[in-house]
Amino acid sequence: MFQVKICGVTTADDAAMVAAAGADAIGLNFVAGSPRQLDLDRGRVVAAAVPPGILKVGVFAGMPAADIRRFADALALDAVQLHGHLDGSLEPYDPPTRCGELAGLSVIRAVRLDHSQPGLGGLAAARQWIAQAATAGVPPSMVIVDAAVTGGTSPGHLGGTGALVDWTALARAGSLPVPMAIAGGLTPANVAEAIRITGLRAVDTASGVESEPGRKDPQKVRAFVAAARRALGEPREAALRLPRGD
Repeated sequence: MFQVKICGVTTADDAAMVAAAGADAIGLNFVAGSPRQLDLDRGRVVAAAVPPGILKVGVFAGMPAADIRRFADALALDAVQLHGHLDGSLEPYDPPTRCGELAGLSVIRAVRLDHSQPGLGGLAAARQWIAQAATAGVPPSMVIVDAAVTGGTSPGHLGGTGALVDWTALARAGSLPVPMAIAGGLTPANVAEAIRITGLRAVDTASGVESEPGRKDPQKVRAFVAAARRALGEPREAALRLPRGD
């Protein structure tokens, strides 16, 4: 599993810089409409610049499993991140069966706190999705809790918006049966506080370390990684590599 992921990397130079700063995972975004969207050709250039030992994570929303596999094989991705909605009434939707369809790849699932059902915890929908994926044969390897969005949010704005997760509500929501990370509006100034309040041991950011959408700011990246590592109390070399699935 990763500890510090920088997502939405769009250039080879940024990929090399992020790795040198000490992140242990780099996200390549293939979600239509995102300001950080890569096509397969640009993805190859960025992926080729990622040093060995740094996780290459492809981010998708509602893409068919066969197409995800095509990207994963072409780019030698270490994991795929499903960022579509948990609710089948909304698009783009990534159903629980997607994990089984991607068997052989490690799957990271983006989820959100949901307080729309009185009496149910904010992670109830996430728990249900994970349970259904496990029943279908393959649960996700990890979950990222991202900021809440409305049902009508376009695919390109499901993440990377700078909106914050309610850290206190997340801490109250309890744990999930797979490793968890926090995303959503994390910056060098607030990542340590997010770790302290939630107790989570992995963080993910995109907009919080940018000079403009899709362009990473080296100073912000270095400051973010350093702040996260200090808060986690663990050096870069101790981060564990997320294995490819069996």
